[in-house]
Amino acid sequence: MARRVIFHVDVNSAFLSWSAAYRIKVLGQTEDLREIPSVVAGDRESRHSIILAKSVPAKKYGIRTGEPLFQALEKCPELKVIEPDYELYVEASRHFVALLRQFSPVVEQYSIDEAWVDMTGTQRLWGPPRLAAEQMRRQIMEELGFTVNVGISSNKLLAKMAGDFEKPNKIHTLFPEEVEEKFWPLPVRDLFLVGPATEEKLKLLGIRTIGQLAQADVAMLKKRLGKHGETIWHFANGRNADAVTPEPTENKGYGNATTTARNVVSREEGQQVLLSLCETVAMRMRRDGKCGSCVSIHLRTDQFRHFSHQKMLHGATNITTELFSAACQLFDEAWDGMPPLRQLGVQVTRLSREPYQQFDLFCGMTPGQFERKLRLDETVDILRDKYGEDIICRGRFIRTSQSHMAGGLSRFRRTGVTKPVPEK
Repeated sequence: MARRVIFHVDVNSAFLSWSAAYRIKVLGQTEDLREIPSVVAGDRESRHSIILAKSVPAKKYGIRTGEPLFQALEKCPELKVIEPDYELYVEASRHFVALLRQFSPVVEQYSIDEAWVDMTGTQRLWGPPRLAAEQMRRQIMEELGFTVNVGISSNKLLAKMAGDFEKPNKIHTLFPEEVEEKFWPLPVRDLFLVGPATEEKLKLLGIRTIGQLAQADVAMLKKRLGKHGETIWHFANGRNADAVTPEPTENKGYGNATTTARNVVSREEGQQVLLSLCETVAMRMRRDGKCGSCVSIHLRTDQFRHFSHQKMLHGATNITTELFSAACQLFDEAWDGMPPLRQLGVQVTRLSREPYQQFDLFCGMTPGQFERKLRLDETVDILRDKYGEDIICRGRFIRTSQSHMAGGLSRFRRTGVTKPVPEK
């Protein structure tokens, strides 16, 4: 029986790499963001300004992912800052996964910038694992314009751990026979699913390396850490039997989130943000010909506590006001005004190709009203596509600082402007 061969493929500094590749390949720019001190961060005038991705030259200044932008600028005043473009990143991710499927049909996307590929039985097509990984890495660079790390093993866990050994643009193996030499000396915090809280508990038990965890008494770990203790003990010993599960290629849902310039402390402020998010989510759904029957909201407090709430609709829709109405109901149920909020998000799932409604007492609309709302939204989309998103907005956004179309889409890419907005 052929030995399992699993690749874990991870895009190096994905957001920065994808932005750089887009500027070079599509916009024809000559400057490569990856070769200069640069970062992806939000508007420096608001609290969006957290480092999301950094170049290798920026890393040499001590700039770290997750730190405030103002601190990064203190370390490197000449730092080039670009805003995130999540629509571009989703598009790049789709191309990335599509290319992986050229090597094997069994691809499981783990996040927007990483995936597992089951390469078992493909040796006659692509050669030994290292050779196949090298060809995969080279083809991604030539066709898509960015680099990746490839971890190789016989299971998903060890393949992912191997991919994290050294970056960027590297290939590493971590088969079971290499665990004791390559894996066990690493600090326990490097182990998958070991967070800061678990690390502190393990330190109290005298466990500081993955090897020490692997050799610890599993009964004691289970007693102190519950089921999680047993799980990470198996991981420390390189055990993981999960199969690579191919994911459907179509979107499972549409969502947007935004970090507000100041804390949201009232229902009116929160609803205004939710409406701006529903505008962009519904627009994307209509563009793709999708409707959804489940709406959820995601809220993050000023203390970084996160909670969410969802509900099923009486039908599937992509009408902005219908999604907004559901989001407002969820918002009222989930938040009573305290604590203040710093981030809000809206997501629509349970997708279908056609809208449908149960026109009953609970729906609140007649078929004619439903049709008129849909036609109105489609007309607004046409106007925004032709003249830019600011050609029309809802009255409640007049004389407010809140963007009427908030979320992760790049303003440049949303509006259809032929030239990017000059950066600050």
